[in-house]
Formats: sequence, structure tokens, C-alpha cells
Amino acid sequence: MIGEELTFVCCSDVAGKVRGKSFPSSDLKKRLKRGVGWTPTNVQITCFDAIADSRYGSFGDLVMIPDADTSVRLDFDDGGPAEQFVIGDIQETDGTPWECCTRSILSVALQRLRDVTGLELFAAFEHEFHFSDLDCPPGSAYTYSGFRVRRAFGEALMAAMHAGGIAPDTFMKEYGVDQYEVTMAPAEGVRAADNALIIKELVRVTAERLGSHASFTPLREPAGVGNGVHVHMSFRDAKGSPATYDPDGENGLSKVSSAFVAGILKYLENIVALTAPSVISYTRLTPHRWSAAYNNLGFRDREASVRICPVSDVSDVKMAAQYNFEFRAADAAASPYLQLAAIVHAGVQGVEEGLMAPVATEEDLSLLTPGELGERGIVRLPETLPAALERFAQSDVAKSWFPTNFANIYLDHKRGEIAFLDGKTMEEMCALYEQVY
Repeated sequence: MIGEELTFVCCSDVAGKVRGKSFPSSDLKKRLKRGVGWTPTNVQITCFDAIADSRYGSFGDLVMIPDADTSVRLDFDDGGPAEQFVIGDIQETDGTPWECCTRSILSVALQRLRDVTGLELFAAFEHEFHFSDLDCPPGSAYTYSGFRVRRAFGEALMAAMHAGGIAPDTFMKEYGVDQYEVTMAPAEGVRAADNALIIKELVRVTAERLGSHASFTPLREPAGVGNGVHVHMSFRDAKGSPATYDPDGENGLSKVSSAFVAGILKYLENIVALTAPSVISYTRLTPHRWSAAYNNLGFRDREASVRICPVSDVSDVKMAAQYNFEFRAADAAASPYLQLAAIVHAGVQGVEEGLMAPVATEEDLSLLTPGELGERGIVRLPETLPAALERFAQSDVAKSWFPTNFANIYLDHKRGEIAFLDGKTMEEMCALYEQVY
């Protein structure tokens, strides 16, 4: 069969979907300057392909400009076509960033961090996902036998990550049914979110090449184990030196890190609609699911919204370089760019307000009364997507971090997603989200 290689230029939209269009790979150099055409109302295509209310209607034109530094070419050497894609920025036709370009929104947040603190963010997204095949027998959680079931996948994925410019870290059989986890080395700034987009596509295509199907849905079934996204973060100063750790700081946090974490916690209830944005996300964000249900800082606590991660005295890496904290109130139904932008803005807000992180919790918060939680400044996160959207809508501070029209566009988009699910049972919703993510 004759054919000409195509390159797919893409973006991560507000539905957390990777959308775009392709062109002959031989035209890549030209497309780096002229881009490809894009339509404003595309932002209101929900994850279920319904179109939510759109302020743009049928009007307007945009361009998606590929960033050559994000180009991925992957040949599985299996007789199939090479996978080739590149991430782009969505711009107005005059070259200015479009108000709903998630990558540009993150760039603005990171520039705010630099302006206020002089620091650069390094981050890594840790992803959980599952296969739909149900190949793993009971008793496979964290086992070598569970790993062996997907060894071919894992080894192909590691090679694909290298080909995609991502430094692999670990691959493991997770706790859930046919659930696995992949981690990667941290990257600077926007590249961290680029890597999150790339790794999800590499997982999907590697599974497809092996005749399987991988899903990042937040929840496979109402009573089951969910798939989370954990965002590990640390800072470096202008000289490239680690700036997150202070041996004399509470929980080892430097002054700026403490304020940053405090900002995340203060505004978490206002931004969780951006970091965990599906209807089923809020069934997962409940106590005793090893996710996050409260706006608390935890010390090595996997039910904390922000967790101080462990460091090792026996490591060959210095303590300051190991030290990082992890945001856990997130899942892969979100755009990684919006997730990171919301987190960074909330953190920088904490720095500007001169906040200080609270003492880390080391207990089961679900056992405390509302009064006891309130005394410690801890609140239960919104328990439904509509409630989370309302918290975002009511926060003038959180909305001010984004372009003028973005908040209303995002709210309309998510209300359209909710409307599509009206009348469906939780089991039906889980099945739908499993297909689309």
C-alpha cells in the first residue's frame, strides 16, 4: 500500500483530550511558521463529543503552531506506520496567544512564578491507568507475576519514552484490577506538562500496537480503585541549585516552598474543578481511597492533597535535590497544562500573601468533626463536580489568574459535559468515561 507519512499537530484542550490535525511530514518546516487552521468553538467539544454552549458560534479563525522541540517520531518496527506528532500553541491570526490555549495559560503562570520568586518549577506527572483486558488474575497487586503479564508492554513503553524525549523512571503493577503506573524524571516548566501529554499518548498507542486498550479514566467502577495523577514539584534558583528544601524549615520546606504549598491548600477548593474535572472524579476523591478529600498537607500521607515525599539518607542524590512535594487531588480527565497552571497560580498567590504551610497531618481526617477540622483550617473538598464548579465560579481571585473569558467558557464546557450524563447511573457514567479517557 502506498502512503505518505503524516505528522499530527495537537493540543491538550479543556476536556483533557488531545485534538488537532495532520499534514504531510515533509511540510513540517513550513508548518512551524504558518501552522494549521483551528476553530474557536472546538474548545466546547466535551469529552463525549457533544458541543457545549459556545460564545464563538460558527465564527472566528485560529492557527495552531507546532513547537519543534516537542516533536515525537516513533517507529515500533512492527510493520505499522510510524507515530509522528508534535504539540502546538493555539494563536490568534495576528500571532497573539488565544485565550483558551492551555499551553499558553501555563506559560503565563510559570512567568508569574519567575517574576515573584525568581525560581523555576521542575515537575513530573505520575500516571495510573488500567487495561480493559482483565488479564491479571487476583493476587497480582505489586507482584512480579503482575509485571510479567505486561512485560512486553512495559519494555516497549520504556523504549517509546526514550524515543519521545522522556526519561523513564519506573513501571509497575498497581493495586487495582489490571492497573499499572508509569513515572518519569522531572522536567522544567512547560516541558513537564508536554511530557504528561506525550506519555499518555505513548501508553495508548503502545497498548494498541500490542492489541490491547489502556484507559486513564478516574474511576473504572463506582466501588473500584481509581486512576489518579500525582504531580511532583520542586524549585531551582537562577543558578540551578535546589531551592525547595530547608533543614530548619517546618517539614523541611524552604520559606518560599512553605508559602507556595500554603497557597495551594488555601485555594484548593476553588481550583479542584480544573485538576479533577469529571463527574466521576468526586466519587474517587473520598476518604480511604488513597486519593485526596481534604485540603491538607500530609507527611508521607497518600491521602493528603499535598504530600511531603520521602527522602533517603542512603541515596547517592543529595537531600536538597531529592526533596519534593506532591499534589494528589488530580486525575487524567484534566489537561495537564490547566492542572499545573492552576496549582502554580495558587502557590504563587500564597507567596504573594505571605502564607505559611500548616503543620502536616498524620491522622485519619475523616474521624474528626467539622468543628475540629475548622479549628485547624481544614475543609472537605467539594463532593461533586457541580459543587466544585461553583467554588471556582465564586472565587474572583482564582478566576483572575486566567484570561478574561476563560472562566465562563470553562464553566459552560463542564456544564455541557454534565448535561450529557443527565439520567445515567454511576455505572453507566464510569463505562463512558472509561471509553473516552
